[in-house]
Amino acid sequence: MQPAAPATAEAISRIERRCIERGLKMTGQRRLIACVLSESSDHPDVEELYRRATRHDRRISLATVYRTVRLLEAEGILERRDFGGGRARFDQADRGAHHHLIDLDSGQVIEFADPRLDALARQIAEELGFELADLRLELFGRSPPHKAGARPRRKATA
Repeated sequence: MQPAAPATAEAISRIERRCIERGLKMTGQRRLIACVLSESSDHPDVEELYRRATRHDRRISLATVYRTVRLLEAEGILERRDFGGGRARFDQADRGAHHHLIDLDSGQVIEFADPRLDALARQIAEELGFELADLRLELFGRSPPHKAGARPRRKATA
């Protein structure tokens, strides 16, 4: 990841591409933050995003990261998530329909999608006289102690 302008369209991160489509000015530091976010498979908070960005550019400030994240959220490129713990985390807005299961003990975030759940939510909204516009589900739980032969857990992202 380099804060300099990419030489080819393939080098442009997903988030940077969305910023350009919305006409946002892409400074080197914004480009770096967009790249770090695009490569994140988890849901970083601003401080974690700052730590990752400073590995590539020590000159970037925490204030710049906060301003950029707020801008990306206002533009609908990022979505704020509250998984507890007192810190907002961020998810790319274009990642498709998915839900989150948060392990209360470890803080791990497990992403999942289930068409049965989505269909049930649409049915409930319809029965109440609404057309479902959006669905966001965050489940909070604790995993039981591991037992011999227990089913392995799904891949988690933190």
